[in-house]
Amino acid sequence: METPCCISLFFRTFAPMTNKSSYTILFALLLLTACKGQTQQSETVLTEQIEPFVSTTAVPQSLTEPVNLLKQRVGRGTSEILIERLGYTTSYNKQRKTPNWVAWTLTKQHTYGNHQRQNERFEEDKDVPTPRATYQDYYNSRYDRGHMCPAGDNKWHQEAMTQSFLMTNICPQNHGLNKNDWNSLEMKCRNWARQYGEITIVCGPIFEGEPKYIGRNKVQVPSGFFKVVYREKPQKKAIGFIFRNDGSSQPWHEQVCSVDDVEERTGYDFFPQLPDDVENLIESEETLRDW
Repeated sequence: METPCCISLFFRTFAPMTNKSSYTILFALLLLTACKGQTQQSETVLTEQIEPFVSTTAVPQSLTEPVNLLKQRVGRGTSEILIERLGYTTSYNKQRKTPNWVAWTLTKQHTYGNHQRQNERFEEDKDVPTPRATYQDYYNSRYDRGHMCPAGDNKWHQEAMTQSFLMTNICPQNHGLNKNDWNSLEMKCRNWARQYGEITIVCGPIFEGEPKYIGRNKVQVPSGFFKVVYREKPQKKAIGFIFRNDGSSQPWHEQVCSVDDVEERTGYDFFPQLPDDVENLIESEETLRDW
């Protein structure tokens, strides 16, 4: 504030004046002008202090995009047609007429629903080239039309339920395995989805030994089946299971293995989108008590 200097200038200029009334009026006007200038300056500073800060630093898109865990890598030379359905993604092998693998994310909400399987029929998948698996290929073969992504995981939506009966989601499966131990693991996975909120499941056939086929379209019969399960919370974990495709007793909790073991048997790379250090850690584990 420059009031003292202004007062000094005032006295130098108007000291000779003898009219005390004029002297008083001029002095008052000078003080009012100085105070007005100080008020305007304070208002300007206040406006600058409350002006909102807007960041110009953008969040990298790669940090906001979710990781797609539904794409697995098959071995070199393996026939593959990728098909994305409402409830799952399938890697179809046109030579074997079966999926290589089927993957889906099972949420707690998706374990419930009113859409039942009673009115559904198995249908050939016209999105893949002929020759392809049909309903008749399984007739009198002594093998079930075994779901990879089960109907029980698709009760949440009518279209998802219908698509689960497409033959690109089906493998020749021993009846005893399909109805007992494999089914028990499917129910356990639904319990895990409810417990942890969300899990990702990949399953499919294993082909070892002398090839065996059924039906006119020569659908190859698996020697076994695998399932790998991944969760994010409360900490990242993964676990694997391998079953023989026969009717012997195979309690699901006795078929536990690591994801690395399943990769060795199939030649596939599961969850390749995860950071290498995370993938290497979780895929070497085979501890059921963590689940």
